[in-house]
Amino acid sequence: MRVCPKKWCAQSFWANSAQKRVNIVQFNLKYVSLGILILQTTSLVLTMRYSRTVDDGGPKYISATAVVMAELLKITACLILVFRGEGGMNCSNFLAVLNNEILQKPWDTLKLAVPSGLYTIQNNLLFLALSNLDAATYQVTYQLKILTTAMFSVILLGKQLNGTKWISLVLLMFGVALVQMPSGTQTKEKELTASGQFIGLMAVLSACFSSGFAGVYFERILKGTKQSIWLRNIQLAFFGMIFGLVPAFWYDTPAIRENGFFQGYNKFTWVVIILQALGGLVIAAVIKYADNILKGFATSLSIILSTVVSYYLLNDFQPTSFFFMGAAFVMAATFLYGYEWKTKDAGTTAQGTRVV
Repeated sequence: MRVCPKKWCAQSFWANSAQKRVNIVQFNLKYVSLGILILQTTSLVLTMRYSRTVDDGGPKYISATAVVMAELLKITACLILVFRGEGGMNCSNFLAVLNNEILQKPWDTLKLAVPSGLYTIQNNLLFLALSNLDAATYQVTYQLKILTTAMFSVILLGKQLNGTKWISLVLLMFGVALVQMPSGTQTKEKELTASGQFIGLMAVLSACFSSGFAGVYFERILKGTKQSIWLRNIQLAFFGMIFGLVPAFWYDTPAIRENGFFQGYNKFTWVVIILQALGGLVIAAVIKYADNILKGFATSLSIILSTVVSYYLLNDFQPTSFFFMGAAFVMAATFLYGYEWKTKDAGTTAQGTRVV
């Protein structure tokens, strides 16, 4: 059968046009998701720092209650995603999915208690860290979670890291060490806050270890299951809410009885809760539409933006030459760690550890 040249040209034109539209949509989704990640990461750090240091004359909100509310919001968001995705907009299907995949598999559900507890500890530590560290120093130091995740991936998952990734990890440690170097012109006020800075630093380092182990443990669970990541996040958030209530009522019962569970809450507190709850959804979108290199680029931009805003608007940060050198090392290490080298023979990429 002979095909008319004009008809063939028309079909080819429309096929190419459709492919171009798909490519444009994917391109837009990639950079939109990255832009949202930069905005979410930077805004979370800055608003959390501001909400913990601003003095409005009233009682400050209890960080443990904010963690609980973030987990509750995360459950709500994931339930909506499961309902639309797996439930097929049908209540009976939706309830059947929850019953079959969560309630009827109690052992699989209990496995999530370990990473959930660690994530809860991590979130509380981050509030403590940003109560004692400026946003810029926190952002740079918290990148050590790349190192801890790589370390636990090698130990627990048996992953192999190539030479480039080991070099990037050395650069990362060196950069974070430079950021923590004190300047030679410290004021008395800075010296008086040295103990608070030490507490903040220990909180960040502990959060990095908690994040690294929990992320690798969660990755190991995901690889051995067919459940969607949203169902797993519902289980994580459920345990996280329970674990978050323990310190809230164990340590802060008198304050909660006196001023209520939502004491000190304002618009910035709710912004922190929303940003913290939706952070995982944003990262999932970046992993789907972007890659590790662009994710590293977003992290670097977030560090720069946090530094600028912390210096000009929050007035709680005085950069030193050590900080600039250390931040440069950390950003270079982030790029280098996320870069995937193509092999000459198969054209594949050398895969390393993925930070969860």
